[in-house]
Amino acid sequence: MSFPRIRRVLVALMLSVVLITTTTACETKAPGRFDAVQQESSRQRSGQAVAKNATQGSEFNRLFPPSGSGYERVFTQEKKGFAEANLKKDGKVVAQLAVSDTTSTPATAAGYSDSTKKIGGYPAKTLGKTKTSILVGKYQVSAISKDPSFTESDREAWIQKFNLNGLSRLK
Repeated sequence: MSFPRIRRVLVALMLSVVLITTTTACETKAPGRFDAVQQESSRQRSGQAVAKNATQGSEFNRLFPPSGSGYERVFTQEKKGFAEANLKKDGKVVAQLAVSDTTSTPATAAGYSDSTKKIGGYPAKTLGKTKTSILVGKYQVSAISKDPSFTESDREAWIQKFNLNGLSRLK
């Protein structure tokens, strides 16, 4: 092939690529089946922001019960307004312990207003068969069973092992 002919072939190829690219790039894509769901979940998430004045999760860590009596406490999550630890026995997670600031979720705190049960002198409630919580000022302290061997009385006992007085003094 001669040089002018190669040049013409290359120019034709380049024009074809440019034409194909521009026509496909300018097409409006029909919404996929998940687009509406994605938009809805993005809107919901924006309403779930943590309040600016929520307590930092690191403030809660020192108030958790220490490891002992065959149990190991392992922190798993800490963020503004929340801290969580797994409670392990013989290497197996038997419960989750958590403290959360209800400033961002006032309905959570309001749910304790009609509570007749008390643990450690604070209003308490049992949710289902696996979760027990108390409200200490604006803070919710929870124990969640992850193994059937960890009973409601175990959850109540571990909630009382938190430094509840220290928690009540947090601002």
